[in-house]
Amino acid sequence: MLFNYVAIDTTNVQREGTVEAVTIDAAISAVQKRGYTIISIDPASAAGGMQAILNFDFSLLKSISNKEVVILSRQISTLFQAHVSPLRIFRLLSAEIGNPQLQIIMNKIVEDLQGGSSISRALSMHPEVFSSFYVNLVRSGEESGSLEKSFAYLADYLDRSYEIITKAKNALVYPAFVIVLFVAVMGLMLTTVIPKIAAILTDSGQELPIYTKIVIGISDILTNYIGLIFIGLAAGGVTLWRFVKTEVGSRTVDEIMISIPYLGDLQRKLLLTRICDNMATMLGSGISMVQALEVTADVVDNVVYKEILQSALIEVKGGRSFADAISEYSEIPGVLTQMVKVGEETGSLAEILSTLANFYRREVNNAVDTLIGLIEPIMIVMLGLGVGTLLASVLMPIYNMTNAF
Repeated sequence: MLFNYVAIDTTNVQREGTVEAVTIDAAISAVQKRGYTIISIDPASAAGGMQAILNFDFSLLKSISNKEVVILSRQISTLFQAHVSPLRIFRLLSAEIGNPQLQIIMNKIVEDLQGGSSISRALSMHPEVFSSFYVNLVRSGEESGSLEKSFAYLADYLDRSYEIITKAKNALVYPAFVIVLFVAVMGLMLTTVIPKIAAILTDSGQELPIYTKIVIGISDILTNYIGLIFIGLAAGGVTLWRFVKTEVGSRTVDEIMISIPYLGDLQRKLLLTRICDNMATMLGSGISMVQALEVTADVVDNVVYKEILQSALIEVKGGRSFADAISEYSEIPGVLTQMVKVGEETGSLAEILSTLANFYRREVNNAVDTLIGLIEPIMIVMLGLGVGTLLASVLMPIYNMTNAF
């Protein structure tokens, strides 16, 4: 819901604007987080609803991709290195951005900066674009007076993260396309071609091979109960989706994802790459171990590793070393624990974690390259077996029938 507000900023300048929120209390909280003192706030008028729909800019529905955030961070880093002022940087970039949704966010950031807000605080108002990791790194740069270095770290980190995640996802596009196409073709054959041939084979009166009976049975089920099958799949999909949204379901899925042969190993290495890279970047920027663990636990997208980091955080707060805190978990490789211990003893933990991140990144790249190399022959064999079984189940009875005459 949209709310119109009138407020006074920290310099006693009156400001007017709109804020999107579920309730008026949430809207008040959002405006106050910008450092404004509210004079009045009311729901936007619902009049002219149809005209608003007709005038709606549907380009605003376009989401903000990771690639756009990577490019934006690189541009900010470059402009900081050129010693351009923060306000001018965000003003220049807001005018050049092609994504309307991101442009709106950049304009709000410019407005907050003009009102006296810090960069980290302005960015924190938009968690859908700038993660807690991003905001904390910027805040560290503000506190240490090295914003240029912080944005350079961010640009490099996001580049690495985007590259490795994109490569892993792209490796799955080809097999997914082939599998979907194969299922569609097989389904079409079983529901249109096989029933006609099955009628001929049944009328012939000959004893059919077991594999032919199985194919005909599958064809009958698909032909006669296709509606119920779709309803069942839809219900199963909704049930699974709702289960995944629960705490137990989320943990179950994450445990399965890291336990699948080969793919689970790849997933673990991806997670370790992100954890090591996150912590190396934050510790290298002067952020404390406790804060680095808190942020990394928030941004890691696996419940198992999130719980490991949260448990390690509690133990580190209690005075235990990070290496000892993670050594008891089988999900953490022994070589990582030993190298972290060396880094803590020598005072070079950030460098050690960066080395580990590079190591696991190479491991992921090699695993993805191997997977891509194996996918094509595996797909060919699977397609050959599927098509061969279908043809054999049809052609063999026909061949036997012709021989009988």
